[in-house]
Amino acid sequence: MNEQLDAERQRICQVLADSDCLVNEAAVNQAFDQLAQAITNDLASAMPVVYCVMNGGLFATAELLKRLSFPLEVDYMQASRYRRQTTGGELNWRVSPEISMQGRHVLIVDDILDEGATLAAILDHCRAQGAIDVRCAVLVDKVHDRKAMPGFKANYTGLEVEDRYLFGCGMDYQGYLRNLPAIYAPKGL
Repeated sequence: MNEQLDAERQRICQVLADSDCLVNEAAVNQAFDQLAQAITNDLASAMPVVYCVMNGGLFATAELLKRLSFPLEVDYMQASRYRRQTTGGELNWRVSPEISMQGRHVLIVDDILDEGATLAAILDHCRAQGAIDVRCAVLVDKVHDRKAMPGFKANYTGLEVEDRYLFGCGMDYQGYLRNLPAIYAPKGL
């Protein structure tokens, strides 16, 4: 490994070592079990299409799919409102989904509901594409009063977590640590 990569690895390992574990792996797994049960209760007979919002939703989608034992289709999408800016604009599709939403029950899966503007725009897009029912599932709903639309909630939420910078379970720290099975926050953030 070259020196630059080794220094980066050491820096990221130190961030993890200096972070607080807010939700341990057992509690995360329990949240996924509860999410899957609620989704099964509502969608088992609907033949839904499940769309993973990349990249953050990959972890949550994989964990949910292992727990859903009814017929469904899976696709993914990648959208952003930021386009390298600090404030959001119109929804920009990096990767559009391939499976049609027309006349379908749709479940959007993402890692976190923070302010919610991008997720709300994705849900609106799905409705505009002719989905007959659009729902969303998130592992984490961050508790604060900065939601893009007052009262905006996911249909299915695994955990409510304090308003800190979070990583693990699909959420990243500067591109790293999405793969961790628990949820962490750096001290002081």
